[in-house]
Amino acid sequence: MLVLLSDGAGLTARQCATVLARAGHQVEALSPAGLCLCRVTRHVRRVHDVPALGRDPFGWLEAALDVAGRRGADLLLPVQEQVTVMSLARDRIEAAGLGTAVPAFAALARVQDKVSAYRTLARAGLPQPAAVVAATAAELEDATPPAFVKTPIGTASAGVRRAGSRAELRQLAADYERQGVFGQEDVFGHESGFGQEGVLVQQPVSGPLAMVQAVFAHGELVAFHACERVREGAAGGASHKLGLHLPRARERMAALGTTLDWHGALSADMIIGPDGPQFIDVNPRLVEPVNALAAGVDLVRALMEVATPGTSRPQPDGQAGARTHQLLLAVLGAAQRGSRREVARELRDAALGRGSYRGSREELTPGRRDPLGPLPVAVTALATLIRPGAWRHFTGGSTGAYSLTPAAWRQIRQADGLVSRCR
Repeated sequence: MLVLLSDGAGLTARQCATVLARAGHQVEALSPAGLCLCRVTRHVRRVHDVPALGRDPFGWLEAALDVAGRRGADLLLPVQEQVTVMSLARDRIEAAGLGTAVPAFAALARVQDKVSAYRTLARAGLPQPAAVVAATAAELEDATPPAFVKTPIGTASAGVRRAGSRAELRQLAADYERQGVFGQEDVFGHESGFGQEGVLVQQPVSGPLAMVQAVFAHGELVAFHACERVREGAAGGASHKLGLHLPRARERMAALGTTLDWHGALSADMIIGPDGPQFIDVNPRLVEPVNALAAGVDLVRALMEVATPGTSRPQPDGQAGARTHQLLLAVLGAAQRGSRREVARELRDAALGRGSYRGSREELTPGRRDPLGPLPVAVTALATLIRPGAWRHFTGGSTGAYSLTPAAWRQIRQADGLVSRCR
């Protein structure tokens, strides 16, 4: 089967490519021009240049459909924020003869931005930290620190700031006022959580961070996995993970999927607090599936089955204890801390299988049957050993290829409003 990935730059895309190719599928990907992770692996036959989602979401869609038609793709699989415009255009994608696995747009809109997700979780009675929505700069200034302040749209931890004092809240309020975050009304008056823009002000909760992943078929949970972020890499990503057994998290994800009648992949970050796991973020897509595969849960296969009507089969939960790592993120994280010595130590421990690498499997750039696979790590290691500040170039360039910007999300919402009014 020829599978066209919606993204070729992100960590999830690179992991999915490996899983799909090793299962015998032909893999191609979409990405703006330039170097990206899926261009540096034998598991991806070709990466096609397309407009960046954040600049031109509907240009991206037209290019994706054109590439899929010319290449004879069987599936267009969402592996990043392109799921937003794919959800809106689900009928067009399917009419073009492509299989895909995306939720109804009304469901996606209820969790795509952080303010809407907060309200959706609250209405469903699902646990999350205490929070308020600050719709004006004055309301943000009056919030109680310490708090995490989250703009509605932000990819890969972008748009999340920690304010530890009232002075920091005032500074954030002034920054967001200048950026126009406050006071923009949704011109179509949706009831799905749109409305006046603002920011989510969320109270901290103590406990380890769990990354929770699920795949649904019309509201039915068919695959689930949870893992702990054991170590943080660059820009808040997980450089090391440990598979967990979290039945309460499973129950809560199943409840959310049923509430939304979700179709496709749905992921969340949870804090495992004294009262059990609490949602702190929701992502309407797949996130980094290899730790799940190491535990015995094939989320990529589940997503492909959901994309192919009549083939979906529920999978049993995996085994706890699977240890995986992404050396690329660990090296970038060491460089982010500003130390060549830490970069060198990270590379040494990985090479010798010491410390957090003992008994751990590389999930992003495995070299087995892929001689190009380790090249991104080698290039990144050399660059950051020379100049640690180079980490910004590597992280910023990849997220810019697939990030959904507030302007792009507004375009997609307005297009949905126009379609709804014409029905």
